[in-house]
Amino acid sequence: MEESYELIIKNGDVVLPGEVRKLDVGVKDGKIAALGQGLRAAADTTLIDAEGHYVLPGMIDMHVHFNEPAFGHWEGFRSGSAALAAGGCTCYADMPLNGNPPTVNQAALQLKTEAASRNSAVDYVLWGGLVPGNLEDLEDLAKAGVTGFKAFISNPGGEGEGRFREVDDETLYLGMQKIAALGGILALHAESEDITAVLSADAVRSGKTGARDFAASRPAIAELEAVSRALLYSERTGCRLHFVHISTAAAIEMIHAAKQRGLDVTAETCPHYLMLSEDSMEQLGPVAKCAPPLRSLEEQQKLWEVLAEGKIDLIASDHSPCPPELKLNPDLTFFEAWGGISGAQSSLELMFHEGVHVRGLPVTLVSALLSEKPARRFGLDHRKGSIALGLDADLVLLNPTADYTLAAEDLFYRHKHSPYTGMTLSCKVTATICRGNVVYTAEQGVVSPDKGEWLQINYAQPAL
Repeated sequence: MEESYELIIKNGDVVLPGEVRKLDVGVKDGKIAALGQGLRAAADTTLIDAEGHYVLPGMIDMHVHFNEPAFGHWEGFRSGSAALAAGGCTCYADMPLNGNPPTVNQAALQLKTEAASRNSAVDYVLWGGLVPGNLEDLEDLAKAGVTGFKAFISNPGGEGEGRFREVDDETLYLGMQKIAALGGILALHAESEDITAVLSADAVRSGKTGARDFAASRPAIAELEAVSRALLYSERTGCRLHFVHISTAAAIEMIHAAKQRGLDVTAETCPHYLMLSEDSMEQLGPVAKCAPPLRSLEEQQKLWEVLAEGKIDLIASDHSPCPPELKLNPDLTFFEAWGGISGAQSSLELMFHEGVHVRGLPVTLVSALLSEKPARRFGLDHRKGSIALGLDADLVLLNPTADYTLAAEDLFYRHKHSPYTGMTLSCKVTATICRGNVVYTAEQGVVSPDKGEWLQINYAQPAL
């Protein structure tokens, strides 16, 4: 009896691990059931013609801030996941801070899961947090299925008693011991609070509050010191580490060297460090403010070089939105404006535009950084991250020749500001499919806003 499929994507250039092949993709029961040529459709099979398109595994964005519960007016699961779907993302990881309460215990995790349930266009995992005072909560969070734990070595900002707080050295070390015993992983925002606090206070006291002053107050040495300290703790505790939003090639080299010594450690960078610079902060204003700050064009070039050498493990957006009055208010100094890039919808298009079209990197390398490697690192590779038989049919159609200029009205965010608006891109996502469900098309927009599922994680995944 001939196999029947619910969906066949025909004639596309299918991006497989390490190669691109002209294939049809057959989907049954939400899984990839066939890869071949000339797959035959039944009367009730949905056909999508992908001629002239790449067919990619859906992006897995391991770093977004959707801010629920209580701060959905900044960005919630429904608007944020819609933006991700429009950008070719089929699974994401929501960070534990900015919501109120932050996800640092089981009760707060329950509120987070309730906010996300039936409000996500695509699948998701959830981070727990490591903060002073919650060491005894880590095991419960792990048992509940968080993807890992996030900690800040520098002050994450925010207001009120319930806000997410940076770790002191004791909490960091003891937390790493505990997380290692649980088989978990710790994600770290690595900037030295001692360095950045002193330099920031000096700058503000001196009236130096512009974009370049902000960059100078958070220098590369602050990142390097924090990375070095965390690697030492990892070596002593055996804790698996993942460094988020690394902004300098020197820090990537330090992390790569630790990996070569046998530490179970990985690093991500973000599209904004690869696409924007200190000049962008000065030209665009606080819409391009983030921490660590954007670096020089010379530093950006070095980051592309270590990426091409395979030393960066994955790319994530660090989508950190806020209402316009906290970002675009002309009465705020650059230091006072909210620090965070709103850019999750554009990650895949930006990386293919700049990485493949401008810099000539292999399609397979860029795809691996966005999909295959994050899946492997965070325990999702039995379901997601690659186009392979038996995996979830998480697929993206990308037209590599569809030039367009990104406009605010193209964005699905709750607040439609981004440093990438006005940028002309050389490619466009035309369809996103999650577990066999078409969730977005360029013609119709988001057509399936609520079928995303929470994927609870089993620990002890190996290093990349």
